This record gives sequence, structure tokens and C-alpha cells, in this order.
Amino acid sequence: MNAVVGAVPPGVGAIVVGHFPLSPGQWLEPHSHPQHQLAWTRRGVLGVAVGDAHWVLPPTRALWLPAGVVHRTGATRDAVLCSLYLEPERCGLDWAEPTPVGVDGLLAHLIAHLARTDLADGARLRAEAVVLDLLHPLPATPIDVPHPTDPRVRVVTEALLADPADPRSLDAHARAAGASRRTLTRLFVRDTGMSFETWRTHMRLRAALPLLAEGHSVSHAAHAVGYATASAFLAAFRRTVGTSPRRYLDGGLPSGPLDPLDPLGEQYRIARISRRGRSDGAYVSGARSAGRRR
Repeated sequence: MNAVVGAVPPGVGAIVVGHFPLSPGQWLEPHSHPQHQLAWTRRGVLGVAVGDAHWVLPPTRALWLPAGVVHRTGATRDAVLCSLYLEPERCGLDWAEPTPVGVDGLLAHLIAHLARTDLADGARLRAEAVVLDLLHPLPATPIDVPHPTDPRVRVVTEALLADPADPRSLDAHARAAGASRRTLTRLFVRDTGMSFETWRTHMRLRAALPLLAEGHSVSHAAHAVGYATASAFLAAFRRTVGTSPRRYLDGGLPSGPLDPLDPLGEQYRIARISRRGRSDGAYVSGARSAGRRR
């Protein structure tokens, strides 16, 4: 989709909340917003990509995207992208880089609260102030998997992305790509800034995160991406990221359900009934309508 243009309509408050259902494997086209965005899901697992950087977002994590940053958003299974759009001129935060934040039960409740269309001005302003106070950056960094440009390197990376557990050696990949081991080694570093082994490790770790976020065991995720044992996977994750997969995904927050609220809430069902003519099933709520954003 094209970049959204225009500001949050004038009125009380600086935050508009939108919900956008995503089906498994669905990815939105690269786009940007003139507002800051906080991308989150109450259920399912989101992925957000900015260039070669990629974040996996279970319900315990959200991602702050500064205004104007081109990004793609998708889901590994059924999910609902919940986006908070924050008008830069009326927002007290101005983080210049994409930043993951932790989401606890209180913040989840407040997001649902701000999605209501019947809030009094004072209640909306108080809730927005608390939301901003609750946004704390997480130390974890994205696991970069750079995309190469050389066609011989792309043959290798595309094969591994299609099957992270592919056990072939660099020599075998070089033969498949029609290059010598030495040439492929040099091209990998030139195109990605990483050795073949480092790139494959990053790719496998990133491929495992959605599986772990969906509740699969470490052993299942490890085998699915090519590790013989869970301990080998955990050692590679800690060596690369500096923490365990669970701490990376939870951001230090307690695990388990955030709260007993309906994933979308009554406001979503009312909106769907009143917008039957819309084909994308998306709506934006808040103190006023803000048009279509994702």
C-alpha cells in the first residue's frame, strides 16, 4: 500500500487506535506513516521488517516506529494488528529509531480503553498520559538477516530461507550456485557483511522465533531450523543475542495471558456491523476517525 498522508484529525488527544486483521503469512506492502506508530497484537504473532532488520512480536512486545519509517508488517498465523498512531506534534515521545517495548496487562487494558469511541475528553487525556509513561524500551536488538544482491549468493540464501534446516555445507551450496568456495565466501562478506556461517546462524535464530512465540517447545523450534539439540540452539542464541529466547520475547515481563478481555472487544464487533461495505475488515477508532492506516 502507499504511504499514508495527512495528520491525525484535530481534537482532544494525540492517539488514534486501529485494528487490522491479518491472515497467516499475510504481509502488507512497504509503507510509512506521518505519525509515530506502536504496532502490537493481543493474539497471534506479528513480524515487522525495516530494511534488513526484523522484529518478532508476541503479545508481550510491541514496536515503536518513528514517523516516516518505511516498514512491512505481517503475521505467522491469524493475528490482529493493533496500531496506535501518535501525532508527533502532540506526543511527548520522539524516539528516532524503531524500538521494541514491553506490553503488560495494564498497557493492554489502556490500549483497549483508548479504542473506545465514547470516552470523555478528560478520560482520554489521562489514559494517553499513562500509556506514554508505560512505554519503556527493551534492550534486545533485532536479528539482522541482510539480503544479498549477487545472484550466486541469492541462490544460497533463498534455499536456506525456504528450508532453514538445510544441512548442506558451504562447499555443497557453492556447487549449487556455480561458484567456488573461495568466491562464495568472499561474496557473502561483501554482500551481507557476514560470513556464510554467521548469516545462516542469524537466519535460523530468526526463523525459530515465531515458532517459540506461538508456544512451541525449544526442542521443536531447534530441530525445525536445523539444530541437532535444544542446548546447541540455546547456546547459539545466547552467543548471538546476549540473552535467552524467552527473555528476548517476553522482554522481562511475566508470561501467560495478558488479560481476559475479548481479543478485539465489543467496539470491534460494533464497527464491523456498521462497516459491512468495507472489504478489508479494518477500522480505526478513537476520539475521531483517522482513515485507513496500517
